Amino acid sequence: MLKTERLPLDVVVVGAGVVGAACAYYAARAGLAVTVVDRGPVAGGTTGAGEGNLLVSDKEPGPELDLALLSVRLWRELAEDLGAAVEFEPKGGVVVASTAAGQEALRAFAAGQAAAGVAAEEVPGERLRELEPHLAPGLAGGFHYPQDAQVQPALAAAHLLREARRMGAELITGEHVTAVDRGPDGAVRGVRTDRRRLAASALVNAAGTWGGELAALAGVDLPVMPRRGFVLVTEPLPRVVRHKVYAADYVANVASGSAGLETSAVIEGTPGGPVLIGASRERVGFDRTLSQEVLRRLAGQAAELFPVLADVTVMRAYRGFRPYLPDHLPAIGADPRVPGLYHACGHEGAGIGLAPATGLLISEQLAGKQPELDLAPFRPDRFPAG
Repeated sequence: MLKTERLPLDVVVVGAGVVGAACAYYAARAGLAVTVVDRGPVAGGTTGAGEGNLLVSDKEPGPELDLALLSVRLWRELAEDLGAAVEFEPKGGVVVASTAAGQEALRAFAAGQAAAGVAAEEVPGERLRELEPHLAPGLAGGFHYPQDAQVQPALAAAHLLREARRMGAELITGEHVTAVDRGPDGAVRGVRTDRRRLAASALVNAAGTWGGELAALAGVDLPVMPRRGFVLVTEPLPRVVRHKVYAADYVANVASGSAGLETSAVIEGTPGGPVLIGASRERVGFDRTLSQEVLRRLAGQAAELFPVLADVTVMRAYRGFRPYLPDHLPAIGADPRVPGLYHACGHEGAGIGLAPATGLLISEQLAGKQPELDLAPFRPDRFPAG
């Protein structure tokens, strides 16, 4: 028999990754009664397989960049309390081009971003080594983005949840949500797990790559698909990579809807010493097979950009699945098809960076306030049925 919680909650957040943690944090801060439920441990999905990127540099002007700029501000506010605990590093990003044509494309991209409030400084090829002494010679140039930063994603989720619990939220892990309860009017009345019933007037779908499954339990369609990516982790090194550094084609790969394999060099150091090397993208379902082809590509591209890495030992590689929606924008906010249902998923590879803004905007809607940003571009019902 299922255990039934006696007191109705204001909101159940499904998902204990960084997005769900941020939703719980801001909802609890707003005075709401919150319980977070996850089928696995904290940060057991996409968050635990992330690099911790907090980027504005890879986003073109539009709703996602607006979301990222709000998150940059919120991350810096959170870092005042959590900075050391979550390894927050406001180290900035460097995007490099190997050709003059590539540099011109970066210049046009940065000009559009500047109008939206992004700070970017052009760096001629001969000055790139002032920022990154170990970069390969002969690059055409690049752009420095001082607003880019990094956190340790699993720590970020854990500490946001710790703070939410300190404010009264509850956390349930290892329980799978099996049903969404709805009233005669179709509105959310709570959820059932394999062990209990939780009565609540609102449900936040922060289930990441399983966001489509949870939406289906509530009776709506949300076409979330997994997009696999790999990361290489080197042996501990001196700080040979100072910024988040990536090649110009990374921006195009992020925006691509291709199901095939795409890789581009994305490299950064960590406070502990290892260098993280990405990034790859491919839609292969939840296939966890370790792809030697992907690992070879990533290692080769990293060594081309930073020759000093050519003889460095790779200690391990890990993979994760980004929650991908067809138009590359997350689903955020109330679902007009089911009263009481809110979505906070589909952020693809940007969920860690966009988590605070997502959590704040969800909490504002839950509290009946006007959200700080227009959520129309993120409407969960914007996709054709089926």
